Amino acid sequence: MFQIIFMFSKSCEYGLRAIIYIAKQTSLGNKTSVKEIAEATDSPVAFTGKILQKLTKNNIVQSIKGPYGGFLIDEDKTKSTNLSEIVKVIDGNHIYTRCGLGLKECNANSPCPMHDKFINIRSDLKSMLQSTSIYDLIKSNTGKSKAIQLKR
Repeated sequence: MFQIIFMFSKSCEYGLRAIIYIAKQTSLGNKTSVKEIAEATDSPVAFTGKILQKLTKNNIVQSIKGPYGGFLIDEDKTKSTNLSEIVKVIDGNHIYTRCGLGLKECNANSPCPMHDKFINIRSDLKSMLQSTSIYDLIKSNTGKSKAIQLKR
């Protein structure tokens, strides 16, 4: 039996972890640096910086320059931004259309062996990403990974 593991790109994984960390820090009244975000999310600093540039350019997070600057996200933004928006900024929408086996020539006319089963998985994933906000994640009791825990 096949075990299907749907994976985001590394950029998207790091981006989602960074958003959660920034939102948690912002909820405590803190701005946070790229270096701190990278350390807290176990991601490379330069890679994290590029991801944060995309998120800033697309108005998901705010970047404040200067000695007292850093990244933050408005609470209203955490409530209104769903995960599908973040995934779209980082990975695009191909997550909902690509083949489950990674084949280039997979579609309804020329399906792979998993095509029909994977349609439901993609649909469920899309529904979950569209119905989950950043706020939902930071206020939930799940996701208590060390990589995104608040530092004390």
